[in-house]
Amino acid sequence: MKYYVGIDLGGTNIVAAVVNENYQILTKASTKTNRPRPAEAIADDMAAMAIKAVEDAGLTMDQIEWIGIGTPGTVNSETGVFEYSNNLGFKNTPMVAYIKKHIDKPIYAANDADAAAYGEYVAGAAKGAKNAVCITLGTGVGGGIIIDGKIYAGSNFAGGEIGHTVIQVDGAPCSCGRKGCFEAYSSATGLIRMTKEKMELVPDSKMHQIAAERNNKVSARTAFDAMRQGDPAAKEVVDDYIKYLAAGITNTINIFQPDVLCVGGGVCNEGDPLLLPMKALVEKEIYTRDSAKNTKIVIAQLGNDAGLIGAAFLGAAAK
Repeated sequence: MKYYVGIDLGGTNIVAAVVNENYQILTKASTKTNRPRPAEAIADDMAAMAIKAVEDAGLTMDQIEWIGIGTPGTVNSETGVFEYSNNLGFKNTPMVAYIKKHIDKPIYAANDADAAAYGEYVAGAAKGAKNAVCITLGTGVGGGIIIDGKIYAGSNFAGGEIGHTVIQVDGAPCSCGRKGCFEAYSSATGLIRMTKEKMELVPDSKMHQIAAERNNKVSARTAFDAMRQGDPAAKEVVDDYIKYLAAGITNTINIFQPDVLCVGGGVCNEGDPLLLPMKALVEKEIYTRDSAKNTKIVIAQLGNDAGLIGAAFLGAAAK
C-alpha cells in the first residue's frame, strides 16, 4: 500500500491528511492558521501537522511517497514558490523550500481550487472523465480545470479563475476590481447581497421574518427558505440567482466542453429547487444543445475532503 500526505492551507485552518492509494483518508491533523504572521511560521506548522498526521496513522515519513499542498492564490508548481495570495499575505514566498527544512520528501503545490478539482477528478463526482471542470460556490466562485488528466493552470499558474469572468457588464462590483463578475452574482456572498437588496425593496417579504428568527442574519439560505413558504419576492431572488449561475456555467461549458462539470459548495445543498431549473437553462443555452453528447452536470461528492485528496495526489498530476 502506498501513502501520501495532502495539506489544505486555508485562511482559518491548516489541515494535513494521510491518504492511501485507494483515495481513503486515514488520519487528519489540524491547527489554526493564525494569520497574519510570517510565512516561515506557517510553513513550520504545515510541516508539524504533516508529521503528526503520519504518526497518528501509525506510519513513518519514510513510508510517505510525497506531500502535496493546496493553497489560495497563485502557485508556481515548478519552483514551489507561492507567488501571490492576498488572503495569506504571500508574495514570491518559497514555501516548499521552507517546508523542506523539516521534511525531506518531494513536495508539490497547487492552487486550492485546482487541488479540489483534482480530488473530485480522481475520487469524486468527476471520476472516470477525461476532461472536467469543477466550480465551487462559496464565499467566492472557485474554478479548477482538468484537461487530459492534467490540471490546467495557464502559462503563469493563475488559470482557472472562472469566477472572474464577467456575466453582467458594468454590474455589481467584485472583490477583484472588475464589475459584473460571475463571482459577484453566483457566490454565496453574491446571493446574500441580492437577498438584502430585495428585502430593502419589499419590507413585507417573509425573508425579514426568517432573518429575524436567525439573529437578524441574512444567509444564502434565506431566499430559498422564504421561497418555499410561497414568498414571491424571495422567488424573484432565487430565479435571478439561478439565471446568473446558469449563465456562468453555460459560458464555462461553451469554452471547455468538458465531459463533466462538477458544482460544489454549500448552496448546492438546496437540491432540486436550485439544480433542476439551472440545468434546464443551461441545456437551452449551450452552444452544443443539439449535440448527441453534452457535458454532464453533477454535484461534488467529496465536500471539504476534495482539497485534501486532490493535494495528496498532486504528485500523480505532475507526472
